[in-house]
Amino acid sequence: MNAPSLADQLAKLLTEQRNPRSMELDRMSTEEVLRLMNAEDKLVPLAVEREIPYIEKAVDLVVASFRSGGRLLYVGAGTSGRLGVVDASECPPTFGTAPELVVGIIAGGREAMFRSQEGAEDNEDQAKRDIEANSVGPHDTVCGIAASRRTPYVVSAVQHARVLGAKTIYVTTNPRSEFNLQVDVAICPEVGPEVVMGSTRMKSGTAQKLVLNMITTTAMVRLGKVYENMMVDLQLTNRKLVERSRRIVMTITDVDYATSAAVLEQAGGHVKTAIVMIKTGCSADEARKRIADADGFVRGAIELEY
Repeated sequence: MNAPSLADQLAKLLTEQRNPRSMELDRMSTEEVLRLMNAEDKLVPLAVEREIPYIEKAVDLVVASFRSGGRLLYVGAGTSGRLGVVDASECPPTFGTAPELVVGIIAGGREAMFRSQEGAEDNEDQAKRDIEANSVGPHDTVCGIAASRRTPYVVSAVQHARVLGAKTIYVTTNPRSEFNLQVDVAICPEVGPEVVMGSTRMKSGTAQKLVLNMITTTAMVRLGKVYENMMVDLQLTNRKLVERSRRIVMTITDVDYATSAAVLEQAGGHVKTAIVMIKTGCSADEARKRIADADGFVRGAIELEY
C-alpha cells in the first residue's frame, strides 16, 4: 500500500479543516467578521487550559535544564518559528537572563523572521545541522512548535535533539489522539479549524503564544526571577526599564522615589539587591550574599537569619 500523499495528510489535519461557522465569511460585514473572529479566539484559552497538566511537565523539564546549566531551545518554521524567536528574545530584558539561556531557532534562519523562506520548512538535513550548530546536549530541552505537527524541519530537529540526549517538548494544535512522535511531553491545545481555512497564524498562533509565555514565565518564577508578582531581575537597558526598576523598588519597599534611585545606584542597578538592602537594612555586599545563599529568591534572602 502506498504511503498517504501530502495532500491526503493535510486533508486529515484539524488545522486544515473548514470552519462551518465562517462559511459565509466573504459575505459578512466588517463588524460580523470581527465578531466571528473574536468569538473563535475565545475558544483558545479554554483549549490551553485543558493542557495545563502537560504544560506543567514541560515547565519542570525546562527548570531542570536551567538548574543543570542547560538551555531551552525553541524550533519552528513560519509563524511557529517566529513565535519561538519572539519568546526567546523577550526573556533577557524581562528576566535578566543571558541571551543563550532561551534560544529561538527558525527554519530558514534570521531572514525567515521577516520574509518567508520557501522550502525551508521541508529541509530535514538543515534541521539536524542547526541543532548541531547550537551544540544541543543532554542538559538542554528542545521544544518543537508546529501547528500541524508534521512540519519536516521541526520533526527532524526534535528527533535529532532526542538522539543527542536532550529532553524534548512538542507544541501542536492538532489532537493528542493523532500525535505519534517520540517526545517527553506533547502539548496539544485543540483550537479547532481557523476562521480562514489553514491560516494557523490565527487561533493556532495565539494558542502557541500563550503556551510559550506560560512555559518561560513559570520557569522564571520557579528560578526566583519574580518577587511577589513583580519582575526583579530585569536589565536596565533603556530609560523605561530604569524607571520601571525604580517603581518596582518603591512599590515593594514603600520608599520614596529619591531613596529608590539612590539605593539602586548603590546596588549597581540590581533590583533584587536593592530590595534586600532596604528590607533588611544591610549593605549591598550582604544583600548579594543573602541572595546567593537563597538560590536567587528575594523572599528567601529577606527571611534568612545569620
